[in-house]
Amino acid sequence: MEKYLSAIGIDVSCALNSLRHGSFPHKDCLLPLISKLLGYAIVAASTTVKLPQIMKILQHQSVRGLSMISFELEVVGYTISLAYCLHKGLPFSAYGELLFLLIQALILVTIIYYYSRPLRTTTWIRALIYCAVAPTILGGQIDPFLFEALYASQHAIFLFARIPQILKNFSNRSTGELSFLTSLMNSAGSTVRVFTSLQENAPKSGILASFIFPHITYSFVIIIVTAIQSHF
Repeated sequence: MEKYLSAIGIDVSCALNSLRHGSFPHKDCLLPLISKLLGYAIVAASTTVKLPQIMKILQHQSVRGLSMISFELEVVGYTISLAYCLHKGLPFSAYGELLFLLIQALILVTIIYYYSRPLRTTTWIRALIYCAVAPTILGGQIDPFLFEALYASQHAIFLFARIPQILKNFSNRSTGELSFLTSLMNSAGSTVRVFTSLQENAPKSGILASFIFPHITYSFVIIIVTAIQSHF
């Protein structure tokens, strides 16, 4: 088992050696191990994070109350974040959820497009621009300075991706087809990711901006709107 865990970057030898000698593992030995385990747990959990939202839309065959631009900006943010992590060569446990979140976000946008027909010309233009540019970004085939600028901008992208949806929630006094469970899972996963990002030496400048603030604030606002909806 230890051999297989080492193959995916989980080193348990330090902790096991301490336990064999009857002592509790030191924090310098334990924290990296916990970080790796939590990292892979987040990656595994991320495969179903947006499933409640997808199922809710398909079940009701409606995108009532959902902001298309919010979901589109989320796709852009995930694309930039994933590309940057790939470019920096971070371990999969530090960013793997971005891959699965991006795939699910793309599925969500496709479903939203389907139930929002007929689509405006501007919507088609945005989709075509993304399809043309995304492979270049993910492949890291852009100027390093521009890459850093894109990574810096994705913090603002994640933040502003929430604003149209939040405003729509308050305007409608309803969350519509927005999944509370998906928002809550996003918030919980993002909180845990702060710890693992620090342990994995991920770029610290974006941890609060791209993970904690947007997701937790977003979920908190949805809780408030849901409470308002239940009382009025």
